[in-house]
Amino acid sequence: MKLHLKRLHKTDKSTIGELTIDGKFECYTLEDIEREVKVKSETAIPKGTYKVIINQSNRFKRLMPLLLNVPNFEGVRIHAGNTNHDTEGCILVGRTRSVDFIGQSRKAYDSLFKKMQAAKEGITLTIS
Repeated sequence: MKLHLKRLHKTDKSTIGELTIDGKFECYTLEDIEREVKVKSETAIPKGTYKVIINQSNRFKRLMPLLLNVPNFEGVRIHAGNTNHDTEGCILVGRTRSVDFIGQSRKAYDSLFKKMQAAKEGITLTIS
């Protein structure tokens, strides 16, 4: 399964993007802003391609997608949330978007997670 996150709209608070699965639109994303120098809990992860696994999150106490080998970051997950206050460098997903906000996040996450669990091959995420 190939996920692609294309960053589209940037403000001084967040970055909104679109996530596709194998080229087909799945949902919107919200991340922290991109920075040249990482600021803990306030910086989007670097552009690139990452392997994604599903494993147990100690923080959230359930199975969740985890990005592997993200430079200078640990514990980067894909999860539900609506604003930059809901992320510490993770990728939030939603079905609707506006400035610095994504909505219907739980529905978008649940749909995406089911597809990721059903993937019969490895999952990668490319961020551009």
